[in-house]
Amino acid sequence: MKLLIVESPGKIKKLQDILGAEWRVAASCGHVRDLPDSDYGLMPPDFTLRYVETKPDVLKKLATLVSSADEVYLASDPDREGEAISWHLKDALQLTSYKRVTYTAIAAQEVMAGIASPRDIDMHLVHAQEARRALDRLCGYKVSGPLSRAVQESKMSAGRVQSPAVRLVVERERAIRSFVSTTHYGVELVFEAVANISAGWKANWLPKEGWLKDDEEYFLDQSLAEKIAALRVLEIVSCEEKEARKAPPAPFTTSTLQQAASNALKLKPKDTMAIAQKLYEAGHITYMRTDSPNLSETAIAEIRAYADSKGWPLPDKPRTWKSKAGAQEAHEAIRPTHVEVESAGDTPQERALYALIRIRTLASQVADAVYDVRVAMLSGDVDGKTAVFEAKGRTLREPGWKAVMDSDASIADAEEAEPDNPVPELKAGCQATVASGEIKTKKTKPAPRFNEASLIREMEKRGIGRPATYAAIMENISGREYVREEKGNLVPTPRGEKLVDALVGSFGFLDLDFTGKMENRLDDVAAGKLTYQECVEDFHTKLMTELDGFTAAHAVPCPECGDREQFRHVYSKEKGWNFWGCKACGSKFTDDNGRPGAKKEAPELTDYPCEVCGEPLLRIKGEKNGRAYDFFACSKQDCDAKYDNVEGKPVKRVPRPVTEFKCKKCGKPLCLHEGTSKAGKPYKKFSCSGYPKCKQAYWVANDGTPDYDNPLK
Repeated sequence: MKLLIVESPGKIKKLQDILGAEWRVAASCGHVRDLPDSDYGLMPPDFTLRYVETKPDVLKKLATLVSSADEVYLASDPDREGEAISWHLKDALQLTSYKRVTYTAIAAQEVMAGIASPRDIDMHLVHAQEARRALDRLCGYKVSGPLSRAVQESKMSAGRVQSPAVRLVVERERAIRSFVSTTHYGVELVFEAVANISAGWKANWLPKEGWLKDDEEYFLDQSLAEKIAALRVLEIVSCEEKEARKAPPAPFTTSTLQQAASNALKLKPKDTMAIAQKLYEAGHITYMRTDSPNLSETAIAEIRAYADSKGWPLPDKPRTWKSKAGAQEAHEAIRPTHVEVESAGDTPQERALYALIRIRTLASQVADAVYDVRVAMLSGDVDGKTAVFEAKGRTLREPGWKAVMDSDASIADAEEAEPDNPVPELKAGCQATVASGEIKTKKTKPAPRFNEASLIREMEKRGIGRPATYAAIMENISGREYVREEKGNLVPTPRGEKLVDALVGSFGFLDLDFTGKMENRLDDVAAGKLTYQECVEDFHTKLMTELDGFTAAHAVPCPECGDREQFRHVYSKEKGWNFWGCKACGSKFTDDNGRPGAKKEAPELTDYPCEVCGEPLLRIKGEKNGRAYDFFACSKQDCDAKYDNVEGKPVKRVPRPVTEFKCKKCGKPLCLHEGTSKAGKPYKKFSCSGYPKCKQAYWVANDGTPDYDNPLK
């Protein structure tokens, strides 16, 4: 048996049909390992990533299949993330022999070609993915805590890519708020029929031709504009006829697909990618994560043959497009695997997205649209000064690719419609009579708010993020309430504005050109020009310097002694710590939403001796999670003895009964614990005897055993 391991279970059936009975196709269901949730998972000086298994059941199943397989093929997706998944599988399954294969479409020809050309895992690509993961982890884990304390907001998170995206939205909104509109004037003339000159054509005044100073952008004199609009005879200065050609838009990249689907189908980027994933897994389209707008030679040949069979005009040479700077072009643009298939997909949304992709792909290889353009320049005298007018008309002569895309106007790219202006053939030196003149009162407008499509376009232009990350960025900044959607547009929340104000000027990753430069460094890691450690170390060094400055600038003084350097917020989810402590004076305070709250009184040293070691007991009082506590504990550091407070006196605690049941998390015996809830209801549960290191607990099932399927922690 030959074993092919892919990422998504959705691909299994299609691939199994292609490969046949001698193959077994299985899925890793994405990543099988990741960094731990409990800590950074990487430390200087080498920043080696420490991984934990996230899908032990999947790995166990795959290990069983590997043990009975003659050959193992790792076929995760053809990008850096996919390369990293293959490496994790190789390492976790301890594969000594494997074949790494890739293909850009789940179609027989592409799949078999990929299997026929196996290779080793590209560790440069793996290290590039690891570097991105490390940078994001350092940025999020190191900055988020100090950020929350600085802005006095809980659960604030900084992100190497998401925070610059929020900055774009905030700065656009502030530009709109501060915008002051300017009223300015233009003039449009409509001409009457004279001799061979037809009526109804128009000319627009060009105020920049002698009426504006070098530092002026708009014409503000309404009375003078009225004089210009009163002109009734103009001299024809020139009339030129030329041909204009318009090429079709390029096939879709991940970014342009998300933008087009947002505009035409009203789909969110996350939904677009999920639908595209379904189409890819079903074999209808090529891989949907790509920066390249270009098609393979084979695809171009098939498209040209199909277009020719439809009678569509073809350009002399196949079209290619220049990719944006830093594009990763490991595979071609998004296209149908079979262009002759007019409809594909199981749902209306899948079929609509497929149609969008197909028509864009077909149109991309059809001939230019050709226009006949006529431009006339006219002039008139106003108070001894020449006013210049332009009349421009355009007529579509050869539709070319527009005949393809216009076949479904709902998915055609929106473009600014040029007004129909039938400018006649004019002769220089002659005159044209004006039928009417109209002042055009205009007001300047601020740049529009971003919507998801335009924000993705802006991020792509600035090099912020990569195709695979745009959908997640949109989801993060909305889900974490940094922006909200209002009538289809993105508006920053007060939280988002606080985040940007706190980070801008303090951290380099908020600079809008930083992310693009970092993407170039990650590209260098992928190309083997830069090591993983060099990339991460440089970022870490700069980040730590910035973090020290940020922490000092937002340091909170100790309410007791005023010290800023030794007063810290102490938090540990593992140990259950969440308080403020000062090493200078020894004071401790509760945490009140990221700020120091009430002072915690020092435990009272009593005259009662510890029954275990004889040292004096401490009386410890306070409140936690809304419940008061009052008990005795030994003052000796390495003695864990604790006593209940019974009428002001210590009474040795009776150990919870240990049962024969084991903790599923750490293997230690479980204790049976009975108590009363805040509401006064009695309850019974099992808790791990390894507490506080292991805090696992289980309810008692009806048969008296631990309910392992529903752990409490």
